[in-house]
Amino acid sequence: MTGGIPTPLISAGGDDRQTIGETIAAQVAHLPHRPRLIGLGEPTHGEDEFGRLRNAVFAALVDRAGFTTVALETSAWHARVVDAYVRGGEGDEDEVMATGFTHDFGASPANRALVRWVRERNRHRPRAEHLRFTGFDAPVEMAAAPSPRSALQVLHDFLSGYFDLPAWETVDRLLGADELWEEPAAARDPARSIGADPRVHALRALTDDLRWTLAGDLPRLRDDTSPHTIEDVQLAARTAAGLLAYHAAMARDTENRWQRLAAIRDTMMAENLQVLADRGPTFAFAHNQHLRTGSTSTPFDTTTLRWQPAGALLADRMGEDYRVIACALGEATHLDLPAPPPDTVEGALHEALSPGIHLLSAPELLPLQQRSVPRKSPTYRFFPIDETLLGQVDQVLFLPTITGEGDAAGWWAQGAGGGGQDSAVG
Repeated sequence: MTGGIPTPLISAGGDDRQTIGETIAAQVAHLPHRPRLIGLGEPTHGEDEFGRLRNAVFAALVDRAGFTTVALETSAWHARVVDAYVRGGEGDEDEVMATGFTHDFGASPANRALVRWVRERNRHRPRAEHLRFTGFDAPVEMAAAPSPRSALQVLHDFLSGYFDLPAWETVDRLLGADELWEEPAAARDPARSIGADPRVHALRALTDDLRWTLAGDLPRLRDDTSPHTIEDVQLAARTAAGLLAYHAAMARDTENRWQRLAAIRDTMMAENLQVLADRGPTFAFAHNQHLRTGSTSTPFDTTTLRWQPAGALLADRMGEDYRVIACALGEATHLDLPAPPPDTVEGALHEALSPGIHLLSAPELLPLQQRSVPRKSPTYRFFPIDETLLGQVDQVLFLPTITGEGDAAGWWAQGAGGGGQDSAVG
């Protein structure tokens, strides 16, 4: 420790991501209890340097620690397209990037590079040992949520081959036109949401019955079909139920409406990630606010929303099977982030550490945090280290300065992902 700054566990040059990845993977491989789920968080969306770091860490975790799945903060339902493609499926890469990602994340060069790497790696692995590329988010944007039609149809079609169910035409009539579900004004005006319609209550009851039917006969159904089909049907059940709960919450005109929506979304994230971790060692990448193990918050209009994120739910369920690394950032002028004030955690690290990438123990940073003031973000896109983050993660990857140079600069701001405050945390 120098000048009250803890010595990094490892430091590397700004383009030496491989060393950082190999160090993290080696640590994981030598832990007395190897976690089934590791999260890497970013403090802002749309900066591909964090994506490139993620790619290096995942590659090392595959080679050194036996990890088999990478899960991104994008819709789990949509990402089925990407998973099929990286496992050797036919398709056009541009189309996969356009349809298999939500939040405009398909425009990210780092995400495209990861898709290519996983597909190429799988060419040399037996199918039973293929790496998986998944999403774990709900299929929602802050401004809208889709109809549960596609997920419900997959669930209904599968179960109708084994059980006497209401005809799909009955379900289809209850669903009605997709436009009613996708009404953009419903985000701000609960009265415009379909969620209070009696048809939605009927659909929620029907979906609940289908989920119980699936769960009650799962051993027999497993014996009768492929593991991939069962995975897909279970995801369909979670997705349909989650979307119906989300729409119902959208229709409630209460003070905690937005917090409830955020909580439902993070609960869907946690359920998806737990299923993935139960299947095999999984590496998740998302915003720090979703992966931290305690309460999270975000500014919204004139208030602050607070809820339990996916990371808190996973830590409660999985204990030491879940570990999380948060990325933190000093200066990035292309993101309108000047050098941090010296009396903040980021400011002290920015002054003390050389340019590059530094891996630090979060607990060892707590004394520095206690004598520092919270950094104020100049933009709604960026979430600095707050008063509690360092107590809710295991390690911190600190980048004193990034420039945004290269093929990634500005990709997110050009799409809807950069369109407003509602998108700040994805």
